[in-house]
Order: sequence, then C-alpha cells, then structure tokens
Amino acid sequence: MSREARPGLHSERTRMAWVRTAVTMAGSGVGAAGIMVRHDLPGIAVPFAAAALAGAVLLLRTGRRHRALGRMLRHGHPLDHRLDARIAWAGALAVAAAALVAVLALAA
Repeated sequence: MSREARPGLHSERTRMAWVRTAVTMAGSGVGAAGIMVRHDLPGIAVPFAAAALAGAVLLLRTGRRHRALGRMLRHGHPLDHRLDARIAWAGALAVAAAALVAVLALAA
C-alpha cells in the first residue's frame, strides 16, 4: 500500500485551520470590544476591534489563498504564508495586550 501524498486533503485541512483561526479571532474580538464598551472602557475596546479586523482580513484572504495553494501544489511550488501569519500574530498580540489591560482595569 503506497503512502502517496494527497495534496487536496492537506490543503483542505490547512484552509479549515485558517478559517477557524480567523472566525475565532473576529468573533472574540467583536465580543470583547462590546464588553469593554459596556463597561465604559472604549479605549480598551480598540485593540479588541483591531483583532476582530485582523480576523476578518484573514477570513477574506482564505478563499484566495486556497485557490493559490491549489495552483502552487499542481505546479510543485511552495506558497508563502508569511503575510497571513503576521496578520494572525498581530491579532493575537492585540488580544493578549488588551486582555491584560482589561483585567487590570476591571479589577481596579
């Protein structure tokens, strides 16, 4: 039995991971920003809103990236995910920083 790679399945799993990341980032960012606004802390809502925006951008880029990945796999070329990784990293940092500030502000 051959263990030949099936690139279609790999790319589908990767795409779904990016979709989960983007939806989680966008949804949690919107929710956390709303909580901060309700607690009269609109300044802390800004980084959460930035994380939501980063998630939305990743989600919009997912379809285009998936089509490009299919083309690259057919031609044997690697696909560069660095921009998307940087967007996800920036969103995650925004959430972490805002969460720390929010916890400190709400505890005071």
